[in-house]
Amino acid sequence: MSTPDSNVLTRYQAYRTRRFLENDARTRNWLPNWRNRRRRRILVLALAATFVALLIIAILSLFWDWAPVLWVPATVLFIGTWSTLQIVSGRQSDAPMGALDEWEIQQRNEARSIGLTITSSAVLVAVMALILLSNGIDSEELAYAGGLWTLVALLFGGCSPAMILAWITPDPDPEDL
Repeated sequence: MSTPDSNVLTRYQAYRTRRFLENDARTRNWLPNWRNRRRRRILVLALAATFVALLIIAILSLFWDWAPVLWVPATVLFIGTWSTLQIVSGRQSDAPMGALDEWEIQQRNEARSIGLTITSSAVLVAVMALILLSNGIDSEELAYAGGLWTLVALLFGGCSPAMILAWITPDPDPEDL
């Protein structure tokens, strides 16, 4: 006998799978020249460079009052690069199980596991820096910079599974295109 909770979860997973497949069908033909390993790796490196820029801006915001203004263009660059990477990689890192085969599920789960480790480690570094610096500095800039450091750590950790999968996934078969 099924419980009401499992019924709700089953229906939600079916809805999520259906919605993912509909979105995949809509975006499958977008950016066809970028759907190869070489171009995906370029996007991964661009995204990593964006994270470095965001981190540098976050550190500068501790010393320079106008540094947060630089956050806006860097965020726009992040959103564009991240969206492009998600499109060309088929959003495999956040795909529901019903939309993937066994090998893709295994790859996705391994990348998510690494992503969780990256997230927890990066946030720990950001929080420890904030704790250590708060002993000698008492300012609004430190609180703001610490928030930005933590945000960059969370974004990097959250994006890392997609970055890993985009980096390691081989080119699709020409027949699949």
